[in-house]
Amino acid sequence: MTDKPLADDEAELRRLRWKCRRGMRELDQMFDRYLNRSWRHAPTAERAVFLRLLQTEDDRLWHWFMGHEAASDAELDALVQRIRQLPP
Repeated sequence: MTDKPLADDEAELRRLRWKCRRGMRELDQMFDRYLNRSWRHAPTAERAVFLRLLQTEDDRLWHWFMGHEAASDAELDALVQRIRQLPP
């Protein structure tokens, strides 16, 4: 028997993988790392911050993830730093 919440979570994860495709290898790898290692266990609040992060322009994301700038939003900056620290 299929567990409905698990199936829903997997469907959401597939949709997110599509949204995370940025065409910049570095960003794609960082987002993929987060989805593989943290998304399933992330609290609802962190998931909401991640969804806000995905709405950010690619060039701004690149600067944040490469450490050239910090996000002015503390929640976004904390999540960016957390993602940056995930092992490859």
